[in-house]
Amino acid sequence: MDNIDYRNRHVPEEVAPYTKEIFKNLRNNEGRFLPKAGYMAKQSDINEKMRAILVDWLVDVHLKFKLVNETLFLTVNMIDRYLEKSQVSRQKLQLVGITALFTACKYEEIYPPDLRDFVYVTDKAYTKKQILQMEGKMLNELEFNVTFSSPFLFL
Repeated sequence: MDNIDYRNRHVPEEVAPYTKEIFKNLRNNEGRFLPKAGYMAKQSDINEKMRAILVDWLVDVHLKFKLVNETLFLTVNMIDRYLEKSQVSRQKLQLVGITALFTACKYEEIYPPDLRDFVYVTDKAYTKKQILQMEGKMLNELEFNVTFSSPFLFL
């Protein structure tokens, strides 16, 4: 066996033959996992301003944990798709947000923060058990479709 270190190996030439097919696939799936316009009108206890405040807070948490950009994009996408399908009370909105971030971290990050870090940033408003239960509900509601073609991929 050779002693080649593949961890830091970035060879764009190896991807070049597949570039057109990759972007075609991304374009075909681009609208597949996006929430429908006006989905917030279906919510009875929360509104667009509350969602904006949640996303603002999640941006701060994202920066505090030094997460990759893809994690934040995936988090917001998961929140929006979940809110499109499920009624959420204002007491549970932060739980939905932190759960989406927790799930996105497991999907995108090499070393995701620990669950107790997510409990801590909510000022212990939710327990580990509540976050894990919400994760199950969210993933079931999204039919375990986590991947989506974010604008970031095209950049």
